[in-house]
Amino acid sequence: MSWFKTMPTLLRLLTSSGRTSIGIETILYDYLDRSRTPEEIAQTYTSLTLEQVYATILYYLQNQENISQYMREWLEHGHKMREQQRLNPPPVSEKLRQLRAERKARKQANEPSILN
Repeated sequence: MSWFKTMPTLLRLLTSSGRTSIGIETILYDYLDRSRTPEEIAQTYTSLTLEQVYATILYYLQNQENISQYMREWLEHGHKMREQQRLNPPPVSEKLRQLRAERKARKQANEPSILN
């Protein structure tokens, strides 16, 4: 049985139901960068079995060069998207920022000054 489904730029792990999938980058990021154990990862992503988490790690170890490149590209893409969103935030983000600033200003205006 193959749990892996490949797409042109994605590697996905089919969940135990077979109806949804999780990117292997999600599992490997937890394992490699967050130093989480396979057991911890399986507890976090309850739609995956422990066997699937171990299979993902084994797949990485057997294809380390290609998967490492895939992970670098995934992280780089994420950084670019966050920067793009920071530079061009959606209108709702701008509105939330404005509301927070207004609330902070009101709170500061209502606080008694201890310097008097």
